[in-house]
Amino acid sequence: MAAMEFPAQATGPSALTRLIDSASMSGNPLGATTIQILHNLQHQHLWTSLQIHDISVPASNTPDPTFLDPSVRDKGRTIISGVPPQRTYTHPDEQLFLLDKGLREDDLRPERVFVIPTAQGQYWSLRRMAGVFDALPTIEVVDDQEAGSKSENVDPEKAKKLEEYYARREKALETKEWGSRRMLLAMVDKDMGGDGTVVYYVVQEGEIKPRQN
Repeated sequence: MAAMEFPAQATGPSALTRLIDSASMSGNPLGATTIQILHNLQHQHLWTSLQIHDISVPASNTPDPTFLDPSVRDKGRTIISGVPPQRTYTHPDEQLFLLDKGLREDDLRPERVFVIPTAQGQYWSLRRMAGVFDALPTIEVVDDQEAGSKSENVDPEKAKKLEEYYARREKALETKEWGSRRMLLAMVDKDMGGDGTVVYYVVQEGEIKPRQN
């Protein structure tokens, strides 16, 4: 039985590849990484209201082996912010407060989360990470449109509990009882043979007090 042969069809680059290539043409290698992670957040993790922010961070005294050109290394960074479909992290003490009030995380308004785009092998120091935290906008940036969609049809009893929760959370943010500021560190696998997988890590500002169970 003769094998059937099919003519090879020419396939062009994917939409993501074209998007990354267009960002790389800017001359800043950080731009392509940012676009790739933003695409991953939007299409793989269903984040909404995504934005890119330019921030200035202190230049590192230790040369970055990834970007040896100081003109590139010291340009500053771009970070991403967006609204995830569900919370990325909730402090255990905050969880206990929610349970005590009979509230679920789904009852809360969505919150804007900040993401640092990085690639595997990039150099990071504590000083540069602290500089990113210092450059962040106000942490409690809530998307009004998303928040409004969850504030409709809330019964008065639950509305009162939510009001108590937000008042308690505002105090906890000042005292850091429910942890310090947080963001996500997104790392793309771009090494030799890397498949472009993006891994997300929760990063918290300052020292974290150990919990006693």
